[in-house]
Formats: sequence, C-alpha cells, structure tokens
Amino acid sequence: MDAVNPKDINKKLDKLITAYQDCKAQNRQFQVDSDSWQHERQRLLAQNELARNKIAEMIARLKHLEHEPS
Repeated sequence: MDAVNPKDINKKLDKLITAYQDCKAQNRQFQVDSDSWQHERQRLLAQNELARNKIAEMIARLKHLEHEPS
C-alpha cells in the first residue's frame, strides 16, 4: 500500500480551498449582478407603463377631437 504524502494532501486542500473561495466570490458577484438587473427591469417596466399610459391618453384625446364638431 502506498503511503499518503501529507504535502500532497495539503496542496490538494489548498487548491480546493482556493477553488471554493473563487466560487464563493463569483456567486456573490452573480447575486449583485442579478439584483442590478432586477432593479433595471423594474425601472424599464415602470417606464414602459408610463409610455403606454401616455399613448392611451393621446389616443383618447385624438378620438375626442375626431368627434368634436368643427
């Protein structure tokens, strides 16, 4: 049976810890990005609703003008 070299185990553990820390940092960045995109989405939805309301208002005014006696 081969003897396990403690230096090899330590190197592998160091690599594993580094990989874990990298994944954790990447996950935090993904969460920040996701929060930012959700905020931007909400802003765009609100802007879209405002534009939709303005267009509906313009159409209503045009219809009103169309039915007014000249």
